Amino acid sequence: MTFSSTAREEVKHTLSSNQFDLVVIGGGITGAGIALDASKRGMKVALVEMQDFAAGTSSRSTKLVHGGLRYLKQFEVKMVAEVGKEREIVYENGPHVTTPEWMLLPLHKGGTFGKFSTSIGLKVYDYLAGVKRSERRSMLSVSETLTKEPLVKKDGLKGGGYYVEYRTDDARLTIEVMKEAVAHGATVLNYMKSQRFLYDNKKVVGIEAEDLVSGETVDIRGSKIVNAAGPWVDDVRGKDYSTNNKQLRLTKGVHLVIDQSKFPLQQAVYFDTPDGRMVFAIPRDGKAYVGTTDTFFDSEKASPHMTSEDRDYILNAIHFMFPDVSVGKEDVESSWAGVRPLIFEKGKDPSEISRKDEVWEAESGLITIAGGKLTGYRKMGEHVVDLVSKRLKEERKQKFPASATKHMPISGGHVGGSKNFQSFINQKAGEALQYGLSEAEGRKLAGMYGSNVDQLFKLAHAYSGSTDERSVPPYLYAQLIYAIQEEMAATPVDFFIRRTGALFFDREWVEMWKEPVIEMMSKLLNWTSEQKDKYTADLNEELKNAVVPVDLQS
Repeated sequence: MTFSSTAREEVKHTLSSNQFDLVVIGGGITGAGIALDASKRGMKVALVEMQDFAAGTSSRSTKLVHGGLRYLKQFEVKMVAEVGKEREIVYENGPHVTTPEWMLLPLHKGGTFGKFSTSIGLKVYDYLAGVKRSERRSMLSVSETLTKEPLVKKDGLKGGGYYVEYRTDDARLTIEVMKEAVAHGATVLNYMKSQRFLYDNKKVVGIEAEDLVSGETVDIRGSKIVNAAGPWVDDVRGKDYSTNNKQLRLTKGVHLVIDQSKFPLQQAVYFDTPDGRMVFAIPRDGKAYVGTTDTFFDSEKASPHMTSEDRDYILNAIHFMFPDVSVGKEDVESSWAGVRPLIFEKGKDPSEISRKDEVWEAESGLITIAGGKLTGYRKMGEHVVDLVSKRLKEERKQKFPASATKHMPISGGHVGGSKNFQSFINQKAGEALQYGLSEAEGRKLAGMYGSNVDQLFKLAHAYSGSTDERSVPPYLYAQLIYAIQEEMAATPVDFFIRRTGALFFDREWVEMWKEPVIEMMSKLLNWTSEQKDKYTADLNEELKNAVVPVDLQS
């Protein structure tokens, strides 16, 4: 994505001076998947995102590529089968951002899942998802369940189910998919807001987009326009003259992060809450994160935050399932809140609304995709681009090939598949020493950036450092420069949340290095003093909101 302050102008020029086959509105995982599928087929693709890439739902999920076991109870068999199979495809195409995670489902007397129904359900789940033999479910006795996770509530425990899900870094997954789309010719830009549609004879032929950094507007023209704006889908559709009776219902999900010194979770657990909902508790990088809540949401979509009610709900859920764990509100190191765009179903509460995706085509020709799950991003992209391809063939007699993303590594995923990934990391850990990094740093960078790690090694090696007390270590320098030059990071929040995940999982590191990072970004990106003040305030606000419930702030 090679990027700098001057490169932004070049990208805008490309957007305004070309006729595209497809213009995508929305830079979350759905938009990124569409851009990748279309560009791989040879379409000329443009994509704009009004915030940072993955800034909405795609960086605020449970960070699992999972098939949705609970949807079997709602008889969503087709969806479970499709997204279940997609889990391993997502993993193989990007093992640096996705990894298998064994999940424990404790079974208690009077709980949501019974032992017999769980055994059958997991067996069906394995079958529908095409789970490989080594990852098929097993049923555990009481003692086996407690061996896996001794903190689980013993009272009424009848055993457990043990099965595989896949943990992911949702924001980095989105960015790596976007980078692969760019590698295949897509032109993409963040902080670029679609303001209105352009028409020719009542057919949508483009958008007018505003650069939220400079205030400049440009026209971007395309044969087909796709609305993949996630929670903003209805806002975008509202700018078109033709609509239908479909609408979104937004729900909010909140997750809390607690240090493992306070909550020594050793095993990912999927468990009942007192009100019959299901919650995940997942260990990651010395922390345990727990969520999610599921409540209807009608506030500002760009800035959902934890409330004291959200926090207390999750803390109570922890106390219910892990009664020996003594955690309180003071132990919450960070949190995140995300908004899920679900297709409205009258009379259903938030956890009952289907997560399946739907594609709508308006009279104007605008194509909209709504709903869906992180896991299914590749298939969603395929469905949308199949429709775009069909319309382009009808209207322009132009033929494009079928989707080719099923066995296609995303950016950073060119490591020879999951079976070779660990040996790749080991090799790179040794090579890191040649670049002035430690083996541990090399291992972490290789695990995070995959086959792109050599670029970070070279950046670290080229960095001479400084005697200035505000200078940063080579490891951090490499990440920051790479984020700016190759991943379009434009603000400290972009870097600390979506490029590194540090604000959620390593708050101390953010506090330690935020000022040097702000100084470096300010110089490299030629910020005005007003921009610097704004971006600094934005980062401090995110740090505050991660621990202080929004309803308790002064």
